[in-house]
Amino acid sequence: MSVFKLPLSGDVVQSINPITSFFSPVGSQFGLINITVGQSSAPEVEKDLLSDVGSYGKQIGQIGDALLVVIERLEAHGDSALGDDTAIAAFKELMHSVATVKERHGRHSCRPRRR
Repeated sequence: MSVFKLPLSGDVVQSINPITSFFSPVGSQFGLINITVGQSSAPEVEKDLLSDVGSYGKQIGQIGDALLVVIERLEAHGDSALGDDTAIAAFKELMHSVATVKERHGRHSCRPRRR
């Protein structure tokens, strides 16, 4: 008589050594959580920037805050063409969403002015 087995119901054997599986080298990293930042022409510079300057989120956040100040100053000085630009409108909506999340976590945020 033949044996009938459903998919994924067969014998599965996997040995897990808790010491080597958690602390085995992955690339040049060791640890429980390893983050790969992708391809870089200067990985040591990226590593130092992330550890000494700030995370990508912090860097992008400060760039976004500065860009928002520039846009709003240009608009205040009568550059009406910015108000019609869909990219500027999308950027402001993005900054509103970011501000909402930051405020929910009690963090300072730069929120665009509503017109």
